[in-house]
Amino acid sequence: MKLATFNEGRVGVVEGDHLTELEVGADPHSGVSPMRHLIGSATFRPGQPRRGRSYPLSTVTLGAPVPDPSKVMAAPVNYRSHQEEMNEAVQVSGLGLFLKAPSSVTGPGGQVVLPYSDRRFDFEAELAAVIGSTARHVPVSDALDHVFGYTALLDVTMRGGEDRSTRKSFETFTPMGPWLVTADEFGSPDDADLACFVNGDRRQAANTRDLIWSVAELVSYASSITTLHPGDVIATGTPAGVGAIRDGDTVDVELGGVGGLLRITVTDEGAVPSRTTGKDRGPVPPLDPARA
Repeated sequence: MKLATFNEGRVGVVEGDHLTELEVGADPHSGVSPMRHLIGSATFRPGQPRRGRSYPLSTVTLGAPVPDPSKVMAAPVNYRSHQEEMNEAVQVSGLGLFLKAPSSVTGPGGQVVLPYSDRRFDFEAELAAVIGSTARHVPVSDALDHVFGYTALLDVTMRGGEDRSTRKSFETFTPMGPWLVTADEFGSPDDADLACFVNGDRRQAANTRDLIWSVAELVSYASSITTLHPGDVIATGTPAGVGAIRDGDTVDVELGGVGGLLRITVTDEGAVPSRTTGKDRGPVPPLDPARA
């Protein structure tokens, strides 16, 4: 089942070129989005919620599939190809996970807003797992049972020596979408093709079989750090091919098993000089072939 958030918080199921609204019964005063309510519902089964009006997909505005995760946890250096291009001495097993601010989440069709005029910002395409049930100290063998579904994600990154959570948590720096595919329909997260295009040029192409830590290992490890709640997002890392994005760019992410494109545009409107001094510190990013 392909589930989408649309038109400022409503939930629908995507079937072909139409979207049908689902009546999820969320309390509008709960502070939890209808999608998170649906994911956390103990009675939810794919195909079970009552259906309402159907709309042509082209007439609705899609939002981030989960617009309000309680946390976004992300894996640094989880493809050896990316470790090599960044000349990193360590990878995920030595770095653990980092946090991205939930307020950095944005949906497909939106803009990534670059905050600074004197820093480099990169795209990083990833598969993201969305947690479906509360998980704490979950063994690897049971970890995927706690995954509700999967979506495409862009981990937009400011290069430099500041802490990862700082460099990756600016508002709009975590686009997700275009929708969420339930685990039963998505298939194995360990064999999904991932590609990223900038202005139509393919810049990243990989398969999740090349992850250093599998999705199950990441979920298990994350649950050893903190309690995972329905709707939480775990970004699994990016492969080689990262590069800079600039004002006017269009970035597309294509994830096998999801269908459709996660597309965003980039703007630097309102950008100001950075207030920190990490510009010339940290790992040296690869040259951007599109700008050479």
